[in-house]
Amino acid sequence: MPKIPYRVRPETAVLTRGFDPTLSVGAARPPVYRSSTFVFPSPEAAERAFGIVLGKIRPLGDDRPDLIYARLNHPNAEILEEQLVPLERGANSAAIFNSGMAAIFTVMLTFLERGGSIVYTQPLYGGTQHLIHQVIEPLGFEARGVPAGNTKALTEAIERANNLSLVLIETPANPTLVMTDIAQAAAAIRKRQKRALLAIDNTLLGPTFQHPLIHGADLALYSATKFLGGFSDLLAGAVLAADPELIQTLTGMRALLGNILQADECWMLDSRLSTVALRMNRQSKNAQRIAEQLAKHARVKRVIYPSLFTDAAQIQIRDAQTDYPGSLVSLEVEGGKTGAFEFLRRLKIAKNAVSLGGVETLVCHPMTTTHSELSAEEMSAAGINEALVRISVGTEHWRDLLEEFTRALA
Repeated sequence: MPKIPYRVRPETAVLTRGFDPTLSVGAARPPVYRSSTFVFPSPEAAERAFGIVLGKIRPLGDDRPDLIYARLNHPNAEILEEQLVPLERGANSAAIFNSGMAAIFTVMLTFLERGGSIVYTQPLYGGTQHLIHQVIEPLGFEARGVPAGNTKALTEAIERANNLSLVLIETPANPTLVMTDIAQAAAAIRKRQKRALLAIDNTLLGPTFQHPLIHGADLALYSATKFLGGFSDLLAGAVLAADPELIQTLTGMRALLGNILQADECWMLDSRLSTVALRMNRQSKNAQRIAEQLAKHARVKRVIYPSLFTDAAQIQIRDAQTDYPGSLVSLEVEGGKTGAFEFLRRLKIAKNAVSLGGVETLVCHPMTTTHSELSAEEMSAAGINEALVRISVGTEHWRDLLEEFTRALA
């Protein structure tokens, strides 16, 4: 599908880029193209399409090969990828996957070289950490975790790593919201004789409030299930980059693994993109009001939220690389695990469920759910304890949520 040139702002581009109504009998919005295979206009076109997919031919400029087979690409994926790009400042290309974990795993398989190593920040999402321990390390790759937010430790790990291929940073970290300096990590990587790639899991603040690519990252990774999808009704992952060749390499591995997002889910996710900023702004405003009120509550030992940071280094990172604090709030509730469970048990409006970024408020106990795969040592190093509760604030009225949380704490 040809690109449609645009010279407009992202809010407009996300509704106009990558889709030509004349190719779909005049439909104003993209339909679902539910087809597993696609007819070539000529044998030469088929030969060229396979040549590009197999890396034998380099495409010219923005030119795309004809569609071949839905495991490789399909119209809804192409439209979605085109319309994702303007949401991420600095991006020129995107690849879509059937889950966030699929996106992360494909990045690791694609860019970790034989005998290479990965440096990552802790805490990571529990599934990502489990992937590193259960799959990446047994495959022979060296992995080293460093505390999120510790710029000195991260810089030293990057400098000392043997055959470093990839640096993976989750910022803010889930669920402690500790921020890591993207620009400093990029600077440390540039000093190496052989440059590694810097990948940022941008799920918690992106693409509206944080833009890793303009701070020196090579790849911005997403669980698109979260804020991009926004309604807790689909699974998807995405990777964006300034360099289209990185995405082309990544989609080659995606074709082998067969983890492209299917047409129906691409269509659903594409329909959500124009409201991402609207939803995230509402959720962030709600979360900030609630966090600042709960910080005064007698039964809350600690509220973790970016606008309430007191550490000077964290404030500096926050102000340098984020625009707004986002909708994730973590609380340490009085009474440890018992107090946290009682808080969860009393919720009526908010739902006791994992995941985040949906229009509904979701609350969970990370130690026993999302991060339960971590060892006791990793939990302790990450700052995840029995009293910690994570709240993903939705678009409900903030006063209703605050009243509910206050009652649940009583």
